[in-house]
Amino acid sequence: MDTQQNTALTRALAEVPGPLPTSGVIHITLPHTDRFTVVGNHLAQHPDLSCTAVGIAVRIQSLPQGTEVSIKALTARCKEGEKRIAAALRELEAHGYLQRFRHRLPGKKVITRTVFCNQPAALVHPRRPAAEVRPRPAAPAPVRVPAAIPVQAPVSEALVPGAPVAPPVLLPPPAPSAPLFVPRVPPPTAPKASRRPLPQPSELTPELGRAATALLGDLHRHAPQFALSEADVHRLVPGVAAWLERAARPDTIRRALTDDPPHPFRHPAKLLAHRLTELLPPAPPGVDDLAALARPRVTVTPFQTCDDCDRAFRSPTPGHCRDCREDRADCAHRTEYAQAAA
Repeated sequence: MDTQQNTALTRALAEVPGPLPTSGVIHITLPHTDRFTVVGNHLAQHPDLSCTAVGIAVRIQSLPQGTEVSIKALTARCKEGEKRIAAALRELEAHGYLQRFRHRLPGKKVITRTVFCNQPAALVHPRRPAAEVRPRPAAPAPVRVPAAIPVQAPVSEALVPGAPVAPPVLLPPPAPSAPLFVPRVPPPTAPKASRRPLPQPSELTPELGRAATALLGDLHRHAPQFALSEADVHRLVPGVAAWLERAARPDTIRRALTDDPPHPFRHPAKLLAHRLTELLPPAPPGVDDLAALARPRVTVTPFQTCDDCDRAFRSPTPGHCRDCREDRADCAHRTEYAQAAA
């Protein structure tokens, strides 16, 4: 039996403007008149969001204000389980489409509020308000202020024949509210923090300079990818001299600079400058610091074992515990008393 042809689909294909593509999807676009939601391609074609996250975002965006969008509520509306929906919400939260925060009610009850933004990039890079757009001087039309809201006169007054029509009253534009989303990652156009300068020794003596030059020029023998030019060696000598001044051994410096290089590795001089700056060891302790370490500590009295009862007690010298000393003193007192009475 032949496949039944869909005449409506055939007519719709015939009305598609232009030639049909030889491969791939064919779009039949019919205008919506009701019950539709506008979804941006930044969400529908997001390269880092899963299809589940995109579908959950479209579902949330299509719901009216005040609809519950918790994990359990979305599980009741969708076929996906709680784990997949929770993972999708975390994806949307990481990319700025969703934000969840705690809100304390007047009765000290804490609830979770959910905010969904259909275009988070517009919060990071807001457009200029319409009031700031200057009209073109060559345009003969009157200047319009889109940011202001005109309030017309009452209908009863406007319809009276011969009555003067009051000009529209312009209300000031609403004050801009604080953004609901705070970008976690700065935009690419944000100014970058200045790099820390290369460490410098207190005095670049000839001995330090020769030792640093020899260490840098010898790096390629231990790690062939660290072959430096003469200009790079001359620029990095103060950083190595600062390490040597802080009593760092040459093998320690060589290991800290060349171990575990990144892949791919293209700029050895930049990596060495970064590691010389960020991994700089602390300065060795001074004489005053060593003197503080050499101060006498609190003496702890050791334990001793009593010679009579084998009980442990604290004493700087061996002997008898307190009870045994008291017994010996009583015994000696009674002996003296008996001798005196005799």
